[in-house]
Amino acid sequence: MIRLRATIRRFCRDESGVALVFVTITLPVLIGLSLLAIDMARVNNLHNDLQKAADAFALAAAAELDGQGDAHERAERALLNLVENASRFSDAGTHILTGDGNDITWRFLEDLPPNDADPILDDPYLTEGPGETSFIEVVVKPTGFSTIFPASFLGGADTMDVGSSAVAGFGSAVCDFTPVFICNPYELPNDENLSLEDAVAETQYRRRQISLRSVGGGADYFPGNFGFLDAGGANGARALAEMIASSRPLACYSSEGVDTKTGQNSGPVKGAINIRFGIKEPGASWNGAEYGPAENVRKGVETASGNNCPNGNQIEYSTDPLTGLIGLPTDDCHQSGTCTLMGGRMGDGNWDIDTYWEVNHPGVPLPVELSATGADQPTRYEVYRYEIDNGLVADESTGGEVGTPKSGCGTPVTSVDRRLLYGAVLNCQALEAQGRDLSGREEDLPVDVFASFFITEPVKDIPQSEYDANIFVELVDVTGRYGRGTLEDFQHDEAQLYR
Repeated sequence: MIRLRATIRRFCRDESGVALVFVTITLPVLIGLSLLAIDMARVNNLHNDLQKAADAFALAAAAELDGQGDAHERAERALLNLVENASRFSDAGTHILTGDGNDITWRFLEDLPPNDADPILDDPYLTEGPGETSFIEVVVKPTGFSTIFPASFLGGADTMDVGSSAVAGFGSAVCDFTPVFICNPYELPNDENLSLEDAVAETQYRRRQISLRSVGGGADYFPGNFGFLDAGGANGARALAEMIASSRPLACYSSEGVDTKTGQNSGPVKGAINIRFGIKEPGASWNGAEYGPAENVRKGVETASGNNCPNGNQIEYSTDPLTGLIGLPTDDCHQSGTCTLMGGRMGDGNWDIDTYWEVNHPGVPLPVELSATGADQPTRYEVYRYEIDNGLVADESTGGEVGTPKSGCGTPVTSVDRRLLYGAVLNCQALEAQGRDLSGREEDLPVDVFASFFITEPVKDIPQSEYDANIFVELVDVTGRYGRGTLEDFQHDEAQLYR
């Protein structure tokens, strides 16, 4: 009996093998936690793969959302052809995600909720068309995932669905642009059913001479009218004119929205335009290299003696070839008063290149490069550039005029083309139909495109009793996929993720 009690006491005090008991009890928990950790790592890796796919699809499509009529079509083509992403760890194993609609869905949006946590509802965020589309939401369809951890043992499910989504948008901006907006001269609908992108693509439309007009008194902004943009601190008409006169305006504008500037500024703007032609208007006292004239300022005026910069009050323009003084001619219908397009303010593109060349380059045959006729007749801008590129600026016309500016006007600017006017093109009629007052102060006006226009002649006299300031121009180029590529140094395009 004594021995039995001693044996029992030793057994009770014996701790050998106790770890096996704890291991036996905790082993299921450890195994479960390990399986859960593996499952969570697999879920995380699968979600990362799917999220990368959503981001890539959204960015590829967003890069096509430039507001043009075929933006949706191009975005969907990008989804189908530009992106393929692999996902792993789902029940499907390694799966190649494509944009054919089997793996993703998408929605085109015109705006986003102010709070990222807010849901994106169809109303009011779903877009009505390509012109209003600013964003695209891409949703990767959930994919099945079977867990290793036996969740059903605890009353749960042994499978789950993993998906992802992304929202991306397209942004475009330009820098070093003049603070000017121009009402789209080809705003649709119009009698020709011709868009601005159509016009820039063909010489016969680009060479049409357009009369840009600044209109005061609260008048409607008709196609071809122009106004001024808030230049970010340039207060007053004089400060605004200084930025227009400069070859380095140091202003940036976003296609998502620009702000207009109020006030009548046509008087100072005349000086800001004409300084590019080597003309000093009274009161235009800008100094510095950035205010120099263009390389070629031929304009049909008698060359004054000496090196002083011509005074605008003392210049008389000639359009008579018999005087031997002739600048780039206006369209024939402008001269005869028979233009019908855009209320008579857009020419038909027919102009007298032969007489211009004979007067200003006597004895020099019209080059083959400029000899095309009909629809392919060159633009005035092409003739102007040919004179510069081929060393003909200093040729003396039969009346004694040369294209070289007077030294008193400063050193010609060559970093940019001073005869080009850059501006934001707005669909003014559509904006006014929405109740936007373009003759007042308006904010966040959407930009159709940014464009460059060739100034064909100086701004002539502006009657003191009128606000109108006519600037005769030719269309040169626009930003975006339909442009000719000359504005790439100014433009900054970027597709970015928002959610």
